[in-house]
This record gives sequence, C-alpha cells and structure tokens, in this order.
Amino acid sequence: MSESRTSSDRLGWETSNLRAGHYAKKQLFCRSAIIAWSHRSRFRLARKLVDPYAGGNLLDYGCGDGTFLAGVHDLFPVAVGADIDHGQNLECGTRLATLSNISFLLTNELTDPIHESAYRVVTCMEVLEHCIEEDLNQVVSDLWRLVSPDGVVIISVPVEVGPSLIGKQLLRMFASWRGLGDYGDSERYSSRELGRMLFAGEHTVIYRPVYSDGPCSSRYHSHKGFNWRALRGRLGEYFDVKETYFSPLGCLRGYFSSQAWFVCASRKR
Repeated sequence: MSESRTSSDRLGWETSNLRAGHYAKKQLFCRSAIIAWSHRSRFRLARKLVDPYAGGNLLDYGCGDGTFLAGVHDLFPVAVGADIDHGQNLECGTRLATLSNISFLLTNELTDPIHESAYRVVTCMEVLEHCIEEDLNQVVSDLWRLVSPDGVVIISVPVEVGPSLIGKQLLRMFASWRGLGDYGDSERYSSRELGRMLFAGEHTVIYRPVYSDGPCSSRYHSHKGFNWRALRGRLGEYFDVKETYFSPLGCLRGYFSSQAWFVCASRKR
C-alpha cells in the first residue's frame, strides 16, 4: 500500500464528519478500548481486501452511516452506498458532501437496469445476519446481479459461535453495565442454546426471534443464533467463495474473532 493511501486512511478515521456517524460513534470511537479495537480491525481488513480492486466502481450494500465509504473514498472514482433508510442516506449525503465521488441511494433503487453488473467491487458488511429467510435469498441474489462478471463480492458477518460467542456475551454484559451504546438490549441465551452454539457446526440451528421497528417496517433478526458457517455454504449457490478471513486475530481462524469475511467471485463468467 502506498504512503499516500496510508496517510489518507489515517485522515479518514479522524475527521469530525466521520466521527459524527452513529455507527462510528458506537463502534470505532467507543469508550471501550476492546470494542473500538475490534471494529477498527474490521475496517482495516475491509480496506485491505478492496485495495487490489482500486480504480473500479464500488457498491457498499447496506452502507449504514457511510463509515466504510469514507475510509476508502481515495481508492475508487465511483463509490455508491445503498441502504433501506432514506433519512440515513440523506444525513450521509450531507455529512460526507465534501467527498464528491460518494453517493447514496435506497436499496430498492438498485433494481434499475443501469446497476446490472455495474460494480467491480460489491461489499456487504454486517447485514446478512439480520435478514430473515426470504430477505436473505433476495439480498444474495442482488449481490450476484450487481457485481460485474470479473468483479468480487466481499461479505462480512459476525462470529456468534464457538469461544467467540462466550467472549462477546461477556463483553456485551460489561458494555451494558457501563451504559455503552445499545448493548443493554442484547439477547440472552438459555444454557441449552449457548451449548449448541458453542459447539456449532455448519448445520447447527437454534430459534432466531424476528423483530420489527413498527407495523410498516421490515422484519429482521438480531445476532442471536447466527451461524457464519451455514451462510458460507449458502453463498456457494451463487458464488465461488475464494477466501475466508477473520478479524481481529485472523490467525486463530475465527475461534477468538469477532467477524468472518468471505471473498467471493461471481459465477456469471
């Protein structure tokens, strides 16, 4: 990585506009050093994974507060963030207006044919774990449709199985006790559920509650019961999963990591 890119990355993390994002405040700039370290490691790995494709068009599907786009704006001449929250998109567009190569739209606008196979890099980070069954099928199909035949889809999801789950639950309890973010709303596991997820394989499942923000809003899952190994198998229906990474502590292969990453090539070739 060049010195200019490294410098730009450091500047991007510290700008006041980036700090003002609601996810950035909760994660990257959390008062808990462990939470901040984990999420900063996540964004550093994300930048490293997209860097080889710099110069193409980038789509961040489920862009949230635009933190990732702001952190890689120097790598891509066109960077598009898509999300279901119209108000959030407007806020991102205003807050990050000085980054002229970044734009925001609603995910349902991606049905326009101009987006078909239009992106060399499609990222989808910390989204699929929240999708109920029918939405998951649609989103994965969308990712396949939007990436170019020679492009790459990079997906990250939380590790909620094995020893990582125990560590996360303890950290969530501690964060809740300190009044950090919304960690007080974390779901509880029964001893049976915790045992199943502690030793989870690809086909291990437990009941996953479904929530809704209101009578007209979409339905979603929390992190409880999410199994990254099962998702990796399902992605094989649309993609060749070329690489699997983990953050942080990637050398431990997910046993003490917070996120799993899949680098996927389209089968449209």
